[in-house]
Amino acid sequence: MRKTKKQKALKILLYTILIIYAFITFYPFMWAVAASFKPLAEITSGNLSLWSDNFTLEQYQYLFDPVSGSLFPQWLLNSIIISVIGTTVNLFLNTMAGYALARLQFPGRQRIYYGILAMLMVPTQVLLIPNYLIIHNLGMMDSFAALILPMAINISNIFMMRQFFLNFPKDVEEAARIDGLSRVGTFFRIVMPLAKPSIATQGVFVFMGFWNNFLSPMLYLKTQSKFTLTVGLQMLQSADQGGQMWNRVMAASILTILPIILLYIIFNRYFLQGVRMDGEK
Repeated sequence: MRKTKKQKALKILLYTILIIYAFITFYPFMWAVAASFKPLAEITSGNLSLWSDNFTLEQYQYLFDPVSGSLFPQWLLNSIIISVIGTTVNLFLNTMAGYALARLQFPGRQRIYYGILAMLMVPTQVLLIPNYLIIHNLGMMDSFAALILPMAINISNIFMMRQFFLNFPKDVEEAARIDGLSRVGTFFRIVMPLAKPSIATQGVFVFMGFWNNFLSPMLYLKTQSKFTLTVGLQMLQSADQGGQMWNRVMAASILTILPIILLYIIFNRYFLQGVRMDGEK
């Protein structure tokens, strides 16, 4: 009886600490959301309250108002195009590469695998200058291709998909071949649907990588109308020399992170979802 009461007390204490910690961690985000609906004077006054008596949608209207000259809708569209195309290309190439390394027998397979492991240890910053020179010589500067092609594959995700396919039951593929499917047909009609949780998980991370990428757009894009949201947000923050319009910046920031939040909510169930590979499958 004493142990039960003691366990309940410890559980209550633990949950209380976790709730307080969660509130402290989440509060800056909640304040940013609230600040996007406040006038600038209220933000610069140092008020940390989440509630405002001067609630306004002026900043959101400004970002999407063509009369104001805002390029935010174009930046949003650019980020969507780059992220969707880049993620789609990544999912196919990473998955096919991982499957080939796990299942196909060809000369040099192990050497390629060891090369991939070696590339995992190379910092991204080391490749900045070589990538810049290659893109410049190929004439891809100031284009979306400069952001998509260098990131068309992801070494970490190739490794992850290889490990997944190593544990993939061969019986399923053999049954598909008996039914007359080719290797390509088996991959696209059997293997990829069963690998949906792993593909969805890597898709979320790849999309986030493209969406939050700041360094590459800053290096390769020169035309303002071609900027992505990350570079556009930086430009919006430093647009006014006399002082930043923090309420405008907060509104743009909230709109920038909303797609990532929605994507995580939609695909969250895939993170912990297992794949049943029994006879029914």
